[in-house]
Amino acid sequence: MSDFTDVRFTLAVLDLASSTHYYTAVLGLTIDFTAPGWTFLSRGSFRLMLGECTDALPPAQLGDHSWYGYVTVSDAAALFAEYQAAGVEFTQQLADKPWGMREFGIRTIDGHRIMFGQEL
Repeated sequence: MSDFTDVRFTLAVLDLASSTHYYTAVLGLTIDFTAPGWTFLSRGSFRLMLGECTDALPPAQLGDHSWYGYVTVSDAAALFAEYQAAGVEFTQQLADKPWGMREFGIRTIDGHRIMFGQEL
């Protein structure tokens, strides 16, 4: 049986330039590679591919289907403070949960929702 060795999320975005700017300037990711219609980004072991899909349904219109990932981080409080200072829209404030995680949620400019959590 083959093991999974890495995870890379792929997101459809309406405006690649605006979304790339948001993920780099606001969320602190680094551009690894670009190709026509695509931006590949990362921060630590988190990997993301943005694909421009100008005719796609905006994620903000997908309701609960706009969730796309849960990212485990080393310091949720520090990341929350970083994102708060950057003006990120939060869907959930930083809180300790009964399942043993300190977590918070954000909504990107495209409407995708991401959870970030730290094991307690």
